Amino acid sequence: SLSSGLDLPERFLFATLTLMTLIAILVFIEEAVYIYRKIPSSKRSIIIWINAAAPVISTTSCIGMWVPRSTMFTDFTAGVFFAIVIHKFLMMMIKECGGQKVLLRRFENGLFTITTGPCCCCCLCLPQVPITRQTLFWLKLGTFQLAVFRPVLVFLSIVLWTNGNYILYNLSPKGPALWINCFIGALTLLALWAVGIMFRKVRILLKCKNIIPKFALYQFIVILNQLQTTVINMLATQNIIPCAPPLSSRARGSYIAQQLLIMEMFLITVISRVFYRRKYHDLEPLECAAEEPGDKKQTP
Repeated sequence: SLSSGLDLPERFLFATLTLMTLIAILVFIEEAVYIYRKIPSSKRSIIIWINAAAPVISTTSCIGMWVPRSTMFTDFTAGVFFAIVIHKFLMMMIKECGGQKVLLRRFENGLFTITTGPCCCCCLCLPQVPITRQTLFWLKLGTFQLAVFRPVLVFLSIVLWTNGNYILYNLSPKGPALWINCFIGALTLLALWAVGIMFRKVRILLKCKNIIPKFALYQFIVILNQLQTTVINMLATQNIIPCAPPLSSRARGSYIAQQLLIMEMFLITVISRVFYRRKYHDLEPLECAAEEPGDKKQTP
């Protein structure tokens, strides 16, 4: 078994990381109870979903650390859950503005700046887009498509894996892993682009609700869960991370990624509690933040 093959320092490390995961789960449960009691029902489930991202990733990483053969399933589970959280974060920004109707009235005749990351930050020639029901629909569709298609692609990957056709570290053009991962990557970039467009528009309005540090925490989860894990797995695949018998280079890279994620998600869970636990007042019309001159005329 795994525990019998660990020396004393490794057992202490595994026990410490497991304890951090349990603490993160308890912090989230306590936070969920607070949100359920104090937050209006229209925002309750969305905020709970967003707060659950870090504890869920920490839990899946802990399971993958103790049960190495489950790594593929735990990574897929974390990826599917976070795809849903990306859509929930966009919906949270709309809800914090008072809902779609209030947002459209507040930003009447306003424009979305679509030259933002991660897709079009360098395309300065792109025009600004009017803020209408149609553009809001496309932004929501941009995040919703990831929440729908990523579980479908994950299911397809598992089916191919059980048949022996899907090999996680085989990124040759003839194998399905490369094409499935590239398609998931493109869908993820599109969803992150939609969130970035919305955030760029509402960040000043929602500054009084600490939307900037909340967005920063969300970005940290994206970078650590997606980019960091991908980089470590690529280094392990190229044997840049040396093997340490009985662990191969790939197994050791997986261990490193999981252990880092547990520590990082623990910190994010604790910090998220600080920003999401505060009780914010609903925005008063055109009073919370300085708005565009055209918007200031919309006095009720």
